[in-house]
Amino acid sequence: MPIFDYRCLACDNRFELLVRSSTVPVCPKCGSADLAKCVTAPATPGKSKGIIAAARRQANKEGHFSNYSRAERKGIGK
Repeated sequence: MPIFDYRCLACDNRFELLVRSSTVPVCPKCGSADLAKCVTAPATPGKSKGIIAAARRQANKEGHFSNYSRAERKGIGK
């Protein structure tokens, strides 16, 4: 069930909507079904120290070191 961005052609309202395959999306402001699907950029993953640490712990559990830089990989396992 993806979330899509829409623009209502009747009232020019922009909104996000979770759309199931069996539903027809309508504007929450005016109720019109005359919508244009908008193209949006995905959110980039965060780069905080907590997120990096969690990714590294998960990589260690899985037995790979893809979340470490090349220089950091040289010192692991010695």
